[in-house]
Amino acid sequence: MSQTTPAPAPTPTPAPSVQPTFAGNGDIAAAYNPPGVRNTDSALPLHPREPVEHDYSSSGPAPGRLGFRWIYGSNVAAKNTDPRIQVVQYNEDTFVLRQNVCVHWEAPFVYLLFGNAGALLIDSGATAKAAFFPLRETVDAIITRWEQMRGRKRMPLTIALTSGEDVAQNQGLRQFADRPRTTIVPRPIGAMQAHYGLAGNWPGGTGAVDLGDRRIEVIPTPGSHRDGVTFYDPYCDLLFTGDLLFPGRINIGNDRDYIAALARLQEFAGRNPVEAVLGGHIDMMFAPGCYYPRFATYKPYERILQLSPATIDEASHYAREVQGRDMMLIRPDFVLFNGVSPDQRTRVWPEGVARITPPHPF
Repeated sequence: MSQTTPAPAPTPTPAPSVQPTFAGNGDIAAAYNPPGVRNTDSALPLHPREPVEHDYSSSGPAPGRLGFRWIYGSNVAAKNTDPRIQVVQYNEDTFVLRQNVCVHWEAPFVYLLFGNAGALLIDSGATAKAAFFPLRETVDAIITRWEQMRGRKRMPLTIALTSGEDVAQNQGLRQFADRPRTTIVPRPIGAMQAHYGLAGNWPGGTGAVDLGDRRIEVIPTPGSHRDGVTFYDPYCDLLFTGDLLFPGRINIGNDRDYIAALARLQEFAGRNPVEAVLGGHIDMMFAPGCYYPRFATYKPYERILQLSPATIDEASHYAREVQGRDMMLIRPDFVLFNGVSPDQRTRVWPEGVARITPPHPF
C-alpha cells in the first residue's frame, strides 16, 4: 500500500515592519486618528528638552470638552466653600475660568488661550481684590504648568476685554498692572481701536492678536456696550461674545448697533466655521425661557454655557422685533431687554417657548 508524502507547510510571510509616525497622540495614518483632527501633545514628557512647536493649522475644530457642571453657589454666600475660581481645561491650549457666584453674583467667565509664542486672557472678571478673586495667581499657575509641558519659558501674556465698559469683565485688570511681559489692551475706546488698528475702520474692520501660529480675530460688535468686541479662535472654531450674546439677560445699549453687530457676526459665521458661541455669563435655567434674577447667588439649575451658532440668527431676528420699542422679549436661551430695566417683568409668555416651571431651589 503506497503512502502519500504530505506537502510541507507553507513558510509564513513575515508581517511588514511598520515604523509608526509620532504625531503627539498616535499614528496620524491610523483610522482612529483621521486627518482633520488636531493631534495633542499629551504623550510628551514633562519638561521636554526643546520647546514644543504645536501645529494649530488643520481642518475642523480642535477637540475640546465642556461636559461638566459649574459650581453654582449657596443660599448663604458667606458660607460658601467652593473655589473662588473654577478652572476647566477645554483642551491643552484652551482654558475656561469662572468666578464663584458667591464672590460676585454675575459669575463672569474668563478665557485663557495659548499659542506657540504667547497667551491671551479674554476678560478679567468682576472683582479687583485678589484676596476674593485670585485671578492673577490662577492664571500664572496655569501658564507655569503649560510652559513646563511645552518646554517654554517667559511666555508673554496679552489681556483683552470684550468690553472695557463692562464692570463685570474689567475689574481683575488691576491685578496685572505690574506683571512683567504683559500687554493690557487699553480700556478707553479710542485707544482700544488704535491698538487693534481699527481707528479708521470701526466697526467695519477686524483686528487680530497673534499668539504664534494661533491668530485670534477681533470683530467689532458694539450694541450692548459702545466698545464691544467679539474674539474668534480659528483653532477651536469658537466665538467669544462677552455681553453681546450669552444665555441670559441681554441688555441692549443701542438697538441699531446691536442689530448691526449681530448681522456682522452672521456674515462672519457664514465665511468661517463656528463650533459654539461662548458668552460672558449664564443667567438662564435649563427650563426654556426661565432665568435667574439679578443678585442671585444660588443657581443650581443653570443652562449650559455654550450656544449653538444658530443662536446668532435667532438673536438677530428677535432684536429686530424689539427695535425702537421699550420692551423685554423672552426666548428659550436668552432674554432681550431694550430700553427697559433689567429687572423688568412680563406676564406675556412668548409663542414657541415651552411653559415650564423650574423646581424651587430651597
